[in-house]
Amino acid sequence: MIRFETDDCFMPSLNQAKVAGWIAGVAASHGKKAGEINYVFCSDSKMLEHNKKFLEHDFYTDIITFDYSKDNCISGDIFIGTETVASNAALLGLSAEQELFRVIIHGVLHLCGFKDKSPKDEFIMHEQEDIALSYL
Repeated sequence: MIRFETDDCFMPSLNQAKVAGWIAGVAASHGKKAGEINYVFCSDSKMLEHNKKFLEHDFYTDIITFDYSKDNCISGDIFIGTETVASNAALLGLSAEQELFRVIIHGVLHLCGFKDKSPKDEFIMHEQEDIALSYL
């Protein structure tokens, strides 16, 4: 079950059923089954709280993914900072919606096992994001 919630912000305008189907399809393309995935869209202040509390980071991020996956069933909580997503979109010359979809699928790709800490892993992650976005 894929759920969408908010914490201290408005719900982005999404066709939730379509996005959930897309997420499940991307997971399946990597040999994974989508289990319980909770998206929590939140304000930058909430993201900062989560960064400090769980990661000991004192800075804003666009996404934090908590992975509870077991075997081939991906599950997790994915927090998305909508204000940072919008700021990043403006910096990149993209629409907020385009950047939001990239961040949404970025979290799923982490649950599928993709990393982004090294330049090589980051390159692969971006390739996988582009492939996933082409399915949407």
